[in-house]
Amino acid sequence: MKVLVVCNRNRLRSPTTERILSDVPGIEVISAGAAKDAELRVGGDLVQWADIILVMKKVHARKLKDRFKEHLANIPIKVLGIPDNYSYMQKELVELLEKRLPKHLAIPEK
Repeated sequence: MKVLVVCNRNRLRSPTTERILSDVPGIEVISAGAAKDAELRVGGDLVQWADIILVMKKVHARKLKDRFKEHLANIPIKVLGIPDNYSYMQKELVELLEKRLPKHLAIPEK
């Protein structure tokens, strides 16, 4: 399964999620940002690559739907509901992701 993880600037939440999922067998993962100044800005090629898109907040889902409507016909977008108040690989962020990711992906809960 190919998973695209999107936050705003691709510096904290989505790279943490990418790191966590990179060790899960059967999952290919790339993270990107929705903002113009993102480390890696999400583009149509990444959207088309994905089997599922995980976003941190509803605003990210709206941005993707606005920008890539034609590419999203058969690609589900799931909102993780994670605010932008964590640092990269912060323990609390990792724990939150480990609880929420299994609800959207076929991975065991930790």
